[in-house]
Amino acid sequence: MTSTAPSQMRSKPGLLGLSILGIWVAGGVALVVYLVSVFNPSFIAAYGPAYLSGLRVTITLVAISYTLGALLSVPLAAGRLSSNRIARGMSGVYVTFFRGTPFLAQIFLIYYGLGSFRAEIEMVGLWWFFREAWYCAILAMTLNTAAYQAEILRGAIESVPAGQWEGAKSLALSKATTLRRIILPQALIVALRPYANELILMIKTSAVVAIITVFDLFGETRRAFSKTFDFQTYIWAAVFYLVLVEVLRHLTDWIERRATRHLQR
Repeated sequence: MTSTAPSQMRSKPGLLGLSILGIWVAGGVALVVYLVSVFNPSFIAAYGPAYLSGLRVTITLVAISYTLGALLSVPLAAGRLSSNRIARGMSGVYVTFFRGTPFLAQIFLIYYGLGSFRAEIEMVGLWWFFREAWYCAILAMTLNTAAYQAEILRGAIESVPAGQWEGAKSLALSKATTLRRIILPQALIVALRPYANELILMIKTSAVVAIITVFDLFGETRRAFSKTFDFQTYIWAAVFYLVLVEVLRHLTDWIERRATRHLQR
């Protein structure tokens, strides 16, 4: 008598799953039909360059903020892992605040709130920074993503078995060498998906900066709608965001396959 291994068993999609899939397919077909029916070459010619300009602003804003947030997350993660109560407490308060409050409130506090202290900020020579919506948007997004990336890095490091540290110690390796050559390479594989998810969330969250007059993709969309009152302006924006997310998703899949080749059998 033979039995089929659990890993070889594949469950067939149920009626509910097929129904949901059918709804999504129908919605996608309806969207394509709608875009074709309302396609207006003059609209593309008039607002296409603005959309592309907004797309460049969105990509630049997210890239700068994500990179700076990654750098800031390293000492934050170190503080979260530290045995020092003060360092652990301070980093914990930072992470709790920025993860526990809405990003909209954070960007308002920076752009509008700090503007209330113009005289004090001018005294230290930083008004040139805080008077520009672009710099405030970068600062707000950097501080926000640093909190999330710090938790991603902390969790990834803690996921590495303690035996890796013990084995490195038995070889008389320093903590810095152990972290750089043994722990981090394993932790970053674990953190790859969460990092990609955070980047995708940042792309979608970046639409909020349009409220403080940064003309990113969503900002240009709002401006186009205010001139045309054409609902398809928002549909085209959604298409641009969807393409960005799908490109990142497939890129993440490719990087993950390359990084885990030694684990595949």
